[in-house]
This record gives sequence, structure tokens and C-alpha cells, in this order.
Amino acid sequence: MIYDPYSVFEKEVEGLVKHAVKELYDLELLKIDLEEPPPGHGHLAFKCFELGRRLEIRPDVVARQLKDKIDKMKKECIERVEAERGYLNFYAHVERIAAIVGESISIVGEKYGFNPSLAPKNIIVEFLSANPVHPIHIGGARNAILGDALARLLEWRGHKVRRHFYVNDMGRQVAIAAFGYELLGRPKPWTKPDHAIGFIYATTSCLLEIKRLKEELNLARRYGKDMEYRSKVKELDEWVGVAARLRERNEEMFDRLVDSFNKEAEPERKISFIMKLYEEKDPDVVKLIREVCELCIDGFKETLSRVSIYFDSFDWESEITAWSGLTQEVIRRLEATPYVAYSKGTMIFLANEVVKDYDLGEKFGVPKGFEVPPLTLMRSDGTTLYTTRDIAYTIWKFRHANTVINVIGAEQKVAQLQLRLALVALGYKQMAENLIHLGYELVKVPGMKMSGRTGQYVTLDELLDESIRRANAEVQARSPGLPDEERKRIAEIVGIGAIKYSLLAVSPSKPVTFVWEQVLNFERNSGPFVQYAHARAHNIMVKARERGLKPHLHPEQLRDPLEKELVMMVAKWPNIVKKASDKLRPDILCEYVNDLSMVFNSFYDKLPVIRAESRELGEARLWLVNVIRVVLKNCLGILGIPAPTRM
Repeated sequence: MIYDPYSVFEKEVEGLVKHAVKELYDLELLKIDLEEPPPGHGHLAFKCFELGRRLEIRPDVVARQLKDKIDKMKKECIERVEAERGYLNFYAHVERIAAIVGESISIVGEKYGFNPSLAPKNIIVEFLSANPVHPIHIGGARNAILGDALARLLEWRGHKVRRHFYVNDMGRQVAIAAFGYELLGRPKPWTKPDHAIGFIYATTSCLLEIKRLKEELNLARRYGKDMEYRSKVKELDEWVGVAARLRERNEEMFDRLVDSFNKEAEPERKISFIMKLYEEKDPDVVKLIREVCELCIDGFKETLSRVSIYFDSFDWESEITAWSGLTQEVIRRLEATPYVAYSKGTMIFLANEVVKDYDLGEKFGVPKGFEVPPLTLMRSDGTTLYTTRDIAYTIWKFRHANTVINVIGAEQKVAQLQLRLALVALGYKQMAENLIHLGYELVKVPGMKMSGRTGQYVTLDELLDESIRRANAEVQARSPGLPDEERKRIAEIVGIGAIKYSLLAVSPSKPVTFVWEQVLNFERNSGPFVQYAHARAHNIMVKARERGLKPHLHPEQLRDPLEKELVMMVAKWPNIVKKASDKLRPDILCEYVNDLSMVFNSFYDKLPVIRAESRELGEARLWLVNVIRVVLKNCLGILGIPAPTRM
């Protein structure tokens, strides 16, 4: 079965180049690097510069010699070959490519694009894993949407994928939220539960900061440290401003929390005590923290269901890493290696020594001259740190998969490297090599600085509501005759699609600047733009069926440059799935589907389908429209975006 029509063309080009080089120069080329040339210069190109250097022949001469040799060879998918300035340009035989696409789609049908790997893996994608102390914000939304799209993409390569959410229930943030929740008498949420916990966490954090700053101000005044005093006054003013903004959101709850907080003599000590007792599995503290976390997770699930994101497993940090004894086992085993030292009672992992001893710099992408900082494994009071527990969690994940992908912010790059080095030190080199950190950059909202601690963030809930509201206005303007229910349904599909596409279209390695005018641009490079192209393709199929026209491939009929371009684009689709999946880059799909939509729109405006000059031409164009519809639907599906049939 041919899953990937474009690869037939690629392999033929590779084979001809290898054969011609062997015949002409008695040279075996193990790898042929092909690239896509600029428009008007063929479909694939082979650069002759490196080969020319090896042969000590000018690259333009090599290109002409290879062309002359290949011209005499038998070709299936190649129409012609041109030598141009040291490049060998290959032009595809579009009719033959169309026939191969037809063969493939006649077998796989609506699943066209599924391109199974020859070595399918069991993969865990751990993503989102938001701290259960505030709602999912716009940065967490990028993580969730990226992780979900990646999981779908890997499944389209035939991998068995499980989606895991790591519940960080052992850190200081959760202890602060639990402390505040307890001070309020464990109230029933007065709003969506994750928003309620977010308010409690932000308010408690704010009160802790104000108390700390007041104490430091007194010390600075007492010892005459004027510069430090002025600095602390400025910082305190900022936190008082945060408190005022929080109080505006819910005066009653804020005042109640302030009253209870002010009765606590040593809140910091109490928070530390909560953390320690939870790690020791004290039943009362376990009940308190679980209550807080589960409220927040219920809120997460409600939000995520709106964007069709679901998890196979919620992995509680406490259960997997602490209470099971796995973290202590990791510490004992690391202590037995030469890579552990002590400083003022804290246990430290000497990560850089592992890089040097195992010569892992290049393999693990450590820049030359960069020293991996030591990792604190255990505090002097015996409590463990997040990354220490993450080592244990990683070992646990590899009991259920042979590849693990962590979708975590790019700022965690060093921590993820330390984690891999700890695995090597423990003797798990294969695990370290199969652990992938998919880092991503921040989402910027112009004019806004975000912080969970101060309660300043744009939540995914707010983002979705606003996107749907704006989409509703746009749909109303474009289709004023739609019934209200239909308009609302389409607006929800479009609004959600717009958010998802905007967070996926940018490479994870680059920051996203969130601008509504781009997010909901119906004219180019947006979710609505691609969704509109799908709706157009679907409607052509419906109208053709009503008039008795059926899709049928007549390759010789597709002669217009736009038709040929579209044939080559849909032929590439399974190849794009392979490339995007293997590179862990859903943004490659966005670039491809935007280009396809643009060319399809030009085709739609210029070339009639139902009213084509002949029935055969109409059938051929309808066949092409149907393939485009399938590709658009499947690409949107992988991105987790609904494909509407009407807009």
C-alpha cells in the first residue's frame, strides 16, 4: 500500500541521482539531500556543489553531466530534468502523481494522510501539568494545545500514545493555597472552582509578601540601611496595589482571609509544616491538600472539555514519587555514585561531572564552555525538591513507555538536562536518550505582565469566551440570515479553532504575541481561514451531489497550473505528517494547511467545478476538491480544530 505518494517521486529522484553518480564517477552516495526549489524551478532539486568539490569539477558541469545521464534513464514520476547553475531540478509527472494519490485514497479513504512509522513506539506525552493553584492561563493554554496536537500527530504516524498530566501536589504553591483555604474554613467555591482556588492562592501569596516586606522594612530602619529601606518601600507599595486589585474581585473573601491571616503568628512556618506533613502522608493534611487540588483539577477538566482535550492519566506526584518510596530509592542510589556532594546539610548532584565523565556534551546539546549547574536533591530539613521527584517520576513513566516527551516551558531547559544526566548517573542511559524535552516559549499579551502569584493572568476560559464573542459578530456580519442557534454553534467552532491555530502556528521555539486581529483574520493564516476553505470544499461536494456529478479521477484533464499545484500539494500531505511528527512540530502542519487553503481559494475563484467545460473535467476537478476536503479535515483534526461544513 502506498501511504505516501510524494515519497514515490522522492525515492525515484534519489535512485536516479545515486545511479547516475555511480555510473559517471564510480562514487557511492550513501545519502542524497534533496530540497524544494523556488517556484518555477521544478519540484525537487539536488545541489551539486559538495559533489563538485569532491570530484574537483565545477558544480554546473556536474549538473549538466548528471542531467545528460538521467535523461537516458527510465522514469515513472519524473517529467523532465533541468541543469541550472549547479542545481539539478526535477519536474514531477503530475498526471502520474495524481494517479498514485488516487490509488492511495481509494484504499485509505477519509484517513488519507495516515503515514505509519516502520518502527512504531509506545509514547507518553506529558503536558500541561499546571500547578493546581490557579486557572489555566494563556501560557498553560499553549502547553495544553501543543501537547494535545503533538499526541494526535504521533498517532497519525502509527505510534501508541498516552496523554499524562502530572499533578504537582507537593510544592510550596499548593501548600500556600491549602493554608489560605484552611484559613477561610474550607469554603464552597463561589465561582468556577479553579478560579476560586486561584483567588485564594493569589491573596495568600500577597499577604505573605506584605508581611515579609514589613518585617524587612523594620530591620532596615533599625540598622539605618537607607537604600535598602527605600527599595523595600517601593516593593511594598507594589504589593499593596496587588492587594487592592484582589480585593476588588471579591471584598468579602479577601477581608475574611486577611482577618484570619493576621491571627497567625508564623504563617511561613505553618506552610513549611504543611509541606513536610504532606510528604510524610499525614492523613489530615492529605485530606486538605487533596481537596484543594481536586477542586482545581475539576475546573481544569471543565475548561479543557471546551477545547476537546482529555488525559489518559492524572499522575499524582505524591503517590508516584514520595509515598511509594521511589524518590528515596533514587536518592540512595545517587548517593552511592561519585556525583553527590553535601553543602550545609543539603544534598547536591554534580551534574556537570556526568557530562565530562560520559562525554555527553554534544549528544545532549550542551553548549561548549557551558557548565551544567549542580542540582539540589534534598534540603537540610530532609524534604525533597521538584526535580528530585521528577527523576523518580521519569523512571515510573518509562515502565509504561519506551519514549517519553515532556512538554514543558523552554525556561526549564537546564532542569530537564539535569534530569537526563541524573538518569545516566543511575545507569539509565537509554532512558536519558529517549527522554525528550519539547520546550516552548512564552505567550505575550501586549500591555500585560502575567503572574499567578499576584493573580494577574489571562485565563483560557476568558480567552475562549472573548474569541467566541468576536467570532459570533463576524459570522453575523458574513451570514446575517443564519438562525441564532446555527450562528452560535458556528461561532463556537470558529472561536475555539482560532485560539488553537494561533497557539500552534508559531514554532514552539518562538514566543507567541497574541493579537486578536491576527487570531480571527478570515483572510489568511488563521483557524477561521482554513475552516472557511474546508466549508467551501464541503459545499462544492454537496452541490455536485445534488446535481448528479460524482468525483472521478481523469489525470489528463487536470492541466491548469493551479490544478497541478494542488495535485502536488495533496500528494505531499502524508509526507508533511511524517515530517511534522518526526520533528515534533505541529506548526509545520499550520504552514502547509494555510498554503493549501490559499491555493484552493484561487482555484475556487478561477476554475468552475460543477459548470466545467466538460463532464470529465468536472468529475476530475470534483475528485481534486474531495481530496482537498479530506486533507483539510484531517489536518484540522490533528490540530484539534473542528472542521465546519458551513460558515
